[in-house]
This record gives sequence, C-alpha cells and structure tokens, in this order.
Amino acid sequence: MRKITLALILLPLCFSLSGYYYNNHIEEYSSWFFSDKKMQVGEELTYVVSYTFIKLGEIKIIVKDKKEINGKVYYNTITYINSYSGIPFVSLHQIYESKLNQNYASEYFRGIVKHEDYSTFTEYNFDYDNSIIKIKKGKVKPYQQWTDSTARLNQEMQDGLSIFYYARINLGSKKSVNVPCFVNEKYENTKINFYTYIQKAEIDAVDYDISCLRLDGKMNFISIYGLTGYFEGWFSSDEASIPIVANMKVFIGNVKLELKQWKREGWKPPKFQK
Repeated sequence: MRKITLALILLPLCFSLSGYYYNNHIEEYSSWFFSDKKMQVGEELTYVVSYTFIKLGEIKIIVKDKKEINGKVYYNTITYINSYSGIPFVSLHQIYESKLNQNYASEYFRGIVKHEDYSTFTEYNFDYDNSIIKIKKGKVKPYQQWTDSTARLNQEMQDGLSIFYYARINLGSKKSVNVPCFVNEKYENTKINFYTYIQKAEIDAVDYDISCLRLDGKMNFISIYGLTGYFEGWFSSDEASIPIVANMKVFIGNVKLELKQWKREGWKPPKFQK
C-alpha cells in the first residue's frame, strides 16, 4: 500500500469537494490588491488532520518575521507537517518555508522532506528582476546537489505555501481567479472561488459556532502536499481570516483539517450571529 503522506493536505488553501461554484467571470490573476486583512508576526496555527475517524497528524503554520528591505516589505513563513506515531502506513515529517513580498507573491520557497535515512530539499528562488526561477534540489546531511537549473518567469507566482496566504488576504472578495503557481518544477494554475456570505463552522476547540467566510476551488495537478482536485474551506470572517475547518480531496479520499489551537495576539474565533 502506498505510504499515506500527510502532505496530502494543506494548503495552500486547505479544502475539498464542494459541488457548487460561482457563475461569475473568472478574473485574471493579479497580486496587486488592497485589503484590511493583516498578517501578524508570531502567529501560530495548529491543525489536526483526519481521515474518516482516524487522526493522522498535525500541521503547524507560523509567520516567523517581517522585514523591510529597500522600502519593500517581506514576510517569512514556515510550516511543519508531522504524522502521529503508531499510525499504520503513516510516517511523515516535512518542513516548508516561503518568503512573501508585499503583494503576497512568492519570493523564495524551500521544502525539506525527511526520509528514513536522509532528507531531501527543493528550493525555488523567484528572481523577478531577471525574469527567472532558480531551482535547486538535492540531499541534506551530507549535502549533495542533484539539480541546479532555471525556468522563465514573466509574472508574480505562488508556491505551495504562499498561495495559502494569498487566499487569506483575498477572502470575501467575491471573485473567481486562476492563480499561477510553480509546483514540482511546473507552471500550474489553481482556480479559487471567493464568496461573501457568512456561514457557521464548528470545531472542538470552542463551544460555540464560528462566523466564517467560505471559498472553494480546483487543482488539476498534484501539489506538493498531495492535494488535487476540488477543495473547500471556512475562514474566520474577520481581518485575521484564519482557516477554521476544511475538507480536501487527496489520493486516499477526503481528509479533514480542523483548527486545534492558535497563537495570535488579541484574537479568538468570532461568534456566529443568527
């Protein structure tokens, strides 16, 4: 049996099979937008991932820091994906890092996958000034570089982690977009539909219904997290736009992603008002 990868999950958007879509026009992707939503340095979000009634593991998503270089703002983010011990066919430990510019497009991506005897890495450096993506792949400890190549770059792109933040910032914008992504050394597109009506969501971490906005979409490729096909998720309907619960279609079927705990100054899930 294929080893179940917990990276069957996430995100970048965190969601799954829905069944209904906007009929509105699909807009051209643009990373230039204005929003009252805010990223907060030090934010930590922890999710439990489950398949049917089996809890597979956890995902922790962190905004590490914010820097200003030559008048431009950059955010450094990191995600840890770890399976629980004792789960049959599951042994996963992965780390993904993404550097975002002030438009929430990717400037740099690094993924580390820990295997039983060694770890591998993948790096994408998005050099917009020279219109190229610098690609490096190899082995960690002892260091071995297997790939050192470039790909053309003619617009701002998303990687497998940065698209998560793009979705959060654009939440509630009432539009459908095809978002250009660079995943697995290929140019891909992710369709995302944003909605404006308030819905409720339930999680074990709080004893009330949470006020949420919803999005859904489709990937016609297999992302670095194993996510493929349709997805949907519910995000808090406030400026934090924190993912609360999600369903996603992956190799083994549908998995559920649920917010377990959080660290964000001054934030708690907003209550749903009837």
